[in-house]
Amino acid sequence: MTTDKNEGIFPRGQQAPSEYFTGAAWVLSLVPTDETGTFTIGNVEFEPGCRNNWHTHPRGQILLVTDGAGWYQERGKTAHALTKGDVVVIPSGVEHWHGATRDSALTHIAITNLGEKGPVTWLEPVTDEEYGN
Repeated sequence: MTTDKNEGIFPRGQQAPSEYFTGAAWVLSLVPTDETGTFTIGNVEFEPGCRNNWHTHPRGQILLVTDGAGWYQERGKTAHALTKGDVVVIPSGVEHWHGATRDSALTHIAITNLGEKGPVTWLEPVTDEEYGN
């Protein structure tokens, strides 16, 4: 279900680039870059069934789940269910993906440390088989 209605704590942001997401997601920059230039903070909404590509963060990331249900998976490990109130600490350089379950939207705040080459290195899409695990 894709609607413009948003009942979250922040307004809906801009639609995320389709080359990095399967399904629709929206990103609202809450803190584009802090005064030290070392991190950004964004609110990300995934529609049901949406997930991002495999990717890494050169200096790590923290996810604060604020609504819905979803998945977080590191390459080579079992996916973990996410629900409101969960906190995920993603180590530097770890290949991973996250997104909503098939029947629920997911919203999280992403706190991303900035590396010399930017906040993220995007990799290949998560396959339907990987998402189904």
